[in-house]
Amino acid sequence: MMTALLAACIAFQLNASMLSPALVTMARELHTDEAGTGLSQTAFFTACAMFSLFLPRFSDIAGRRRVLLGMLVVLTGGTVLAALATDIVVLDIARVIQGVSGPVVQISLLTLRSEVTEPKRFGTLMGVVTAVNGGIAGVDALAGGWLASHFGFRSVFWVIAAVAVLAAVAVAAGCPESRPSAGTPMDWAGVAPLVVSAAALLLAVDQAEKLGAANWPLAAGLVAVGGLAFAVFWKIEAGSRHPLVRVTDLRQRATWAPLVTTLLTLIGVFAVVNGVLMSFVQNERAGFGMGAGLASVVFLTPFALVGWLVGPFTGRLAPVIGYGRMLRCGLLGSALVLGVMALVGVRSLPVMIGCTVLLGVTYAGIANIVLNLLGVVLAPKDHPGFLPGLVSAAFGLGAGLSFALLTAVQVAGGPPDGSSTGGYVAAILTGTGVTAAAFAASFLIPRPRTAEVAGEPAGGPVGASPAGGSPV
Repeated sequence: MMTALLAACIAFQLNASMLSPALVTMARELHTDEAGTGLSQTAFFTACAMFSLFLPRFSDIAGRRRVLLGMLVVLTGGTVLAALATDIVVLDIARVIQGVSGPVVQISLLTLRSEVTEPKRFGTLMGVVTAVNGGIAGVDALAGGWLASHFGFRSVFWVIAAVAVLAAVAVAAGCPESRPSAGTPMDWAGVAPLVVSAAALLLAVDQAEKLGAANWPLAAGLVAVGGLAFAVFWKIEAGSRHPLVRVTDLRQRATWAPLVTTLLTLIGVFAVVNGVLMSFVQNERAGFGMGAGLASVVFLTPFALVGWLVGPFTGRLAPVIGYGRMLRCGLLGSALVLGVMALVGVRSLPVMIGCTVLLGVTYAGIANIVLNLLGVVLAPKDHPGFLPGLVSAAFGLGAGLSFALLTAVQVAGGPPDGSSTGGYVAAILTGTGVTAAAFAASFLIPRPRTAEVAGEPAGGPVGASPAGGSPV
């Protein structure tokens, strides 16, 4: 089972990370610019967020093995279409199709939850699966760049397609079926407005990331559409006999507290590592003047590798130490590391490298892992698929907001020519403050008692209820 689940998660992760180094080659071979290929990435991640909202719940009803296998088959088809794409439009369509695989990790965790009952073993296995979601030890990005430079961008898609086929075979042969909500009708009427709401908000964030080139009236209109669609969704759910998301569950701290914490965590950290840091170390006047390839090897690969190694230990320790306490260790550590990066790392390459490695431990290896796990262990037993989907969407929205906010601060805080560290320092300190807010919000998350080892210390608030949460 673990082999099958890991194969499925790897097939999805390659679509998320293996293509980033190939965007320049992709733009050249499709006769477009990097903005066009960047839009294909946006299309993929937006589609991932959309399908993550409802496919985990659908897997509760239709069967997790069946839905997981179907997602991998669709992923393979979309990947083959991308490999055969003759222009950017076909590539964008293919990337949207690939986005169906967005909730692979969440459904894999739900499968583990139904098959493994011992808390320590369950936590360890969840940590292994979730660690893959942060990258294949950084090797995937390096392999993508090498394939694209030697054989063209299509070779990357053919490799992904081959992995997806192997993953589908593994899931078909080794993954057990589980249908905790068999016989319950799927709330498709609620799916439509929820997807529209999330898509509108994500597209608004995408506009905001463009800063001076953004179409602000369009962004405002998208926010209005998102709010209106969510109001329609709320009304539908309140009157539905079998809602996609029960209104009573949305009012529980076990629902909104992990979502708020996830959103703040991603806003605070994501763009620091993937945007501000990489921009700074490549800046020849204010930073260290590294090339893009060297910067990836020195910073991104160790960051991903450390997170990949630490993740399983986090999953093992969380049921013993307490999910809440473990999360707060990761968030507090991340905030402290970001502060050192801003105040000392910008003047010292060794310190900046060391801080990035430590951030791989505190954020990628601890906080990121626990946030994913909380979506599973805090979900109601009779409605297990909805919270992991919402947490996944919060990850996507938080990552987009992170780039929008921190990039704006970076630009506003320094000279236009980037000759000063002021903008970079301001952006990282802003991330530090938002991460500190995530640390504060984490105290509102109730303790998932049924997922922790009885009698061990835990970090939940006094009087917190078991998984399923306590009311506002």
